[in-house]
Amino acid sequence: MNMRDTQDVVRWRTDFPILESHVHERPLVYLDNAATTQKPYDVIEAEARYYRHDNANVHRGVHTLSQRATEDYEAARGKVQRFINAASPSEIIFLRGTTEAINLVAQSYGRSRLREGDEIVISAMEHHSNIVPWQMLCQQTGVRLKVIPINDAGEIQLDAYQRLLGPRTRLVAVSHVSNALGTVNPVQTMIELAHEIDVPVLLDGAQAIAHVPVDVQALDCDFYAFSGHKIYGPMGIGVLYGKTELLNTMPPYQGGGDMIRSVTFEHTEYNVLPFKFEAGTPNVAGAVGLGAALDYVGNIGMETIMAHEQNVLEHATSLVSSIPGIRLIGTAREKTGILSFVMHEAHAHDVGTILDRQGIAIRSGHHCAMPIMDRYGVPATARASFALYNTRFEAELLAAGLEKVIELFNG
Repeated sequence: MNMRDTQDVVRWRTDFPILESHVHERPLVYLDNAATTQKPYDVIEAEARYYRHDNANVHRGVHTLSQRATEDYEAARGKVQRFINAASPSEIIFLRGTTEAINLVAQSYGRSRLREGDEIVISAMEHHSNIVPWQMLCQQTGVRLKVIPINDAGEIQLDAYQRLLGPRTRLVAVSHVSNALGTVNPVQTMIELAHEIDVPVLLDGAQAIAHVPVDVQALDCDFYAFSGHKIYGPMGIGVLYGKTELLNTMPPYQGGGDMIRSVTFEHTEYNVLPFKFEAGTPNVAGAVGLGAALDYVGNIGMETIMAHEQNVLEHATSLVSSIPGIRLIGTAREKTGILSFVMHEAHAHDVGTILDRQGIAIRSGHHCAMPIMDRYGVPATARASFALYNTRFEAELLAAGLEKVIELFNG
């Protein structure tokens, strides 16, 4: 920590116990937040408190613990609704994460509505989770996938996007923020263009939810998916937001307990929203932890978080880009705290390994975005990604660590 880091970030860091850790006898510098964020005490204690005092299966139980667990679970749903400004709690479906949410839309909305020759539009910067479910749907139905190109900076080419929208377009599915590049996509404009021809839009919000304000009603998106562990919450819990009128027309994704109203051997009547899409025992503790995480972020304020992360990103970008032999991958004008790069002297995996010995955690690989790697002609990138608890001093440690990588390979 140094004098250029604010007292706010110093205080925030004390909320995250893992940041006190040492790796290879060095203080941990955690710069892998695009993969998963660390958890504050509030989240850890909220889950533990649920298991200590309220643990029971939710809904239908008449005993006190079940009623308390149900109240906890539905309170978490309400917190999600308010955090993203959904119109109703029934538009919030709890799932395991972004991946399952997108698969739900593909298999429920997609299989029930799309036919051979119809088209789905995605972008060239998508995570595999927003590519493969649509490819599977294409194989099942004969639907065709159309891909929006990106420019060298890693920005969607809006003119090409407009040309791809046509009479056979049935769905647009794009990332709000790219996990490999940090690009913030012009989703408001993209939604408006799609809606001009009555095409619904799904946003993959996994990388956006912790870094930019999300207001689904202002965006007017039709679906929004995100994961709890990307926003300081637990793993294994995520959210699909969908407009009521669309969710009501979609068949259930899975069958089982809690998604039914009545069952005979001849006929099943499905439950109302959102329970129609929540088959089986839910991750109640995960939902409680997610609610605590949203409270934590809300108390700080997204605008405050954005300003801090941009400050760290700009400092890191300036330092890293000035190191000879490093090429930045993704230089969009609108970015969140992701810095992807390749080094002439060393493979990304070697960079990650050497930095780890210095206590610095980054991500090395294709980041589940192989088409982006192909677009830039690289097998992998090294990716440093920032969160509210990262500091300018940590950006300086990253740059110093990269200098050591170069020394090792040139020595």
